[in-house]
Amino acid sequence: MLRKTLTLLPPRRRPFSSSSSSSSSPKPLTQLQRSSFQSSLRNSLTSHDSDQAWKLFRSFAAASSLPDKPLLNSLITHLSSSLLGGGDTPLRHRLKRAFVSAAYVIEKDPTFLEFDTLLALLQSMRLSKAAAPALALVECMFKNRFFVPFDLWGGLVIDICRENGSLTSFLKVFKESCRVAIDEKLGYMKPGLEACNAALEACCLQMESLTDAESVIELMAVMGVKPDESTFGFLAYLYARKGLKEKIKELESLMDGGSKRVLYSNLISGYVKVGDLDSVSDVVLQSLKRDCSFGEETYCEIVKGFIESKRVKSLATLIIEAHKLESLSTESEKSVGFGIVNACIDLGFSGKSILDEMDAQGGSGGIGVYVPILKAYCTENRTAEATQLVTEISSSGVQLDVETYKALIEASMTKQDFVSALTLFRDMRETRVVDLKGSYLTIMTGLLENQRPELMASFVEEVLEDPRVEVKSHDWNSIIHAFCKSRRLEDAKRTFRRMVFLQYEPNHQTYLSLINGYVSCERYFEVVVLWKEFKEGKTKLDHALADAFLNALVRGGFFGTAMQVVEKCREMKIFVDKWRYKAAFMETLKKLRLPKLRKRKMKKVEFLDAFRNWVGITT
Repeated sequence: MLRKTLTLLPPRRRPFSSSSSSSSSPKPLTQLQRSSFQSSLRNSLTSHDSDQAWKLFRSFAAASSLPDKPLLNSLITHLSSSLLGGGDTPLRHRLKRAFVSAAYVIEKDPTFLEFDTLLALLQSMRLSKAAAPALALVECMFKNRFFVPFDLWGGLVIDICRENGSLTSFLKVFKESCRVAIDEKLGYMKPGLEACNAALEACCLQMESLTDAESVIELMAVMGVKPDESTFGFLAYLYARKGLKEKIKELESLMDGGSKRVLYSNLISGYVKVGDLDSVSDVVLQSLKRDCSFGEETYCEIVKGFIESKRVKSLATLIIEAHKLESLSTESEKSVGFGIVNACIDLGFSGKSILDEMDAQGGSGGIGVYVPILKAYCTENRTAEATQLVTEISSSGVQLDVETYKALIEASMTKQDFVSALTLFRDMRETRVVDLKGSYLTIMTGLLENQRPELMASFVEEVLEDPRVEVKSHDWNSIIHAFCKSRRLEDAKRTFRRMVFLQYEPNHQTYLSLINGYVSCERYFEVVVLWKEFKEGKTKLDHALADAFLNALVRGGFFGTAMQVVEKCREMKIFVDKWRYKAAFMETLKKLRLPKLRKRKMKKVEFLDAFRNWVGITT
């Protein structure tokens, strides 16, 4: 790789040539030439003229020379930069030049190359996903005994190789660094645990080579690098792939006392890969004895393996057997049943088919198997199916958690599936859940927004005596307001009577809703009746309420009752703006037949005159 890229340098004066004949020796630069070249190179870098800077570097190389150290490192750093330089030289081409420059310096005199410059170049190679040049550069370092501490470049090379799709290529430079650390006794060249695990990952997961994996383990032992969960996990995968049961037992004994989640997850991956699903089940059940839970990725592997092998029955059996081993304190979302059914849904398989198979076997998987299906129903707005499933769950003696009920009720209300929402709430009450207030408010708010006061009324009646639900005056007010808004005044009156009968104290909002409802239907006499009931109650008159009563009574021509409101306002020192009612009074006056009124209803005429005088209208 290195030799191929050297064609970038002058072909007739290649400084890497091994020939020592005097006829091919490069002509050294004079002091004047060197000074001129360096000045030009510095100017080129300042102006970001990459092409000119590269030509000047070639001039130095043709003379088997190097610029001053700071200038040389500035050049390589500039070529490694992600910015486009002068001449619009593409990044990849500039990166190739940076690589050739660095390689030349390493072969010529590595002491000229700063560690920071090398890191900048490797970081640019990572951004460009240039794995081959990065590895070639590291090999060049080893070849020329330029031993840069592993910690400075190891992690970058691992990332470059991993992002390029394979860690296998990293294995060669890993082993070489280990050799240097051991043979040369250079501790700073020793790869750490992360690098050792990366090498092991290449051997176990990508190459699946037992020999290479064991050689990495031997190197770790010589260097004193202690293995961790990942180390054992990679080996577990390989041993499972190879069917090495005894080796797996050895791993488990070495990990005695520590967490085995990674180990078991990798064992499952290995067994799934070879189709040994019985061993997969054994590992899952064994993990429960150590209170070990798996992640979504592992459950997806399990489900995919069983489904693709058409072993749904075995998958259902695994859930049933796992549930028997799980403790009562196990959270539903940490259960094996939840993990498997959730993975089924994520992968597009039917979670319900697993439940049906479990039912056919007469087994149970706990509440966890239902939660993912119910969540999926919520997401897909399949609230009727969710409600049916909840009914089945309840009849089986399994109790859902509060949050699941809340989510289902909210989804039902969002879809305006009120029947499902109310059914779910009833089921929730029967399970003796303590927290009912949140879902009660969700239903009441949804019904109010959708103008369903009849459902609100029946719902409130249903929960009246439940101490877990606090029905208050504002709930009755909401129902009355909704009935009035729908012009269903008889229902509004009936609700008001029921409210009073149950000893819920009406308040300002109660009366305002009723007054506005009566006015909208021009049923002004009802306002007169309401005023009488208001006077007998505990609610105090305020400005808004007085204004509503007066406006309705004047428009209806009930001036005697209007004057009672006026007197009450005087008594309570509530300011009433008379001018507001002049126009209303004059409009009402037009509709009245005063001559006939004066003959037949003298009392009413007296009230009319009294109100006329109050507002200040003279005839």
